[in-house]
Amino acid sequence: MMESIKKLREMTGAGMMDVKKALTDAGGDEEKAVALLRERGIVKAAKKADREATDGLVRAFVAADGKTAGLVEINSETDFVARNADFQKLVADFAQHVAQNANVDGTIEIETLSSQKFLDQEISLGDHLAANISKIGENLVLHRAARFSSASGMVVSYVHQNDKIGVLVEIEGGDAVLAKDVALHIAAERPRYLSRDEVNTDDLEKEKEILTNKALNEGKPANIVEKIVAGQLAKFYEENVLLEQKFVKDNDKTIKALVGAAKIVRFARFEIGNK
Repeated sequence: MMESIKKLREMTGAGMMDVKKALTDAGGDEEKAVALLRERGIVKAAKKADREATDGLVRAFVAADGKTAGLVEINSETDFVARNADFQKLVADFAQHVAQNANVDGTIEIETLSSQKFLDQEISLGDHLAANISKIGENLVLHRAARFSSASGMVVSYVHQNDKIGVLVEIEGGDAVLAKDVALHIAAERPRYLSRDEVNTDDLEKEKEILTNKALNEGKPANIVEKIVAGQLAKFYEENVLLEQKFVKDNDKTIKALVGAAKIVRFARFEIGNK
């Protein structure tokens, strides 16, 4: 039984006596014991689930071949827990799980992710998170996750030194230095879209309406408002579209000019406190 106790303690983070009792109650069946621990741990976790988690960490995991990477954001209630070694390991392990899960690509639905088996263990990600809520003592929320896999290019990550901002970029052509520069730029400049083609129509119409009303309220003649709005929309694109942004390290060139013949396929940017 001692081997099973050790295994379940590592798997769930529960105390020795709790694990021993669960195994006894489950007749030695490890899977049933995990279910019992979940039931008993979920009660503790549920008491914390309505508390707002506004802090946390972002972590990335990149495969050795540079072709696949995972990015996750897990929120906690306080920065104190965000600096906790157990919590840091939890977020890093989740990023590794995402990167190594060949069944998903792009932004991942949290419900889908939570139901998956955690790494090569029997416990699900959702149950593992619940066990850590009980162990760490704060509400923890798996907020978002993304996995990029590239057949013909590379995937790079950048996590800011405060661990609150993380980026994944898939790029074809160029080298690792260029890719890292693009990832760093995305972290700093917060682009919402890769290209003009990706700009949400509703967002664009809303921006046009705001700019039109602003020009009219300022007393601009109606016959030139359209030209004014067109000029200001160019600024909107420059601020929000990655390829049209000024490179953070050199404002004399755009990201499109920076990458040249290389192609940015997609990117993901997570920041604690931002959607």
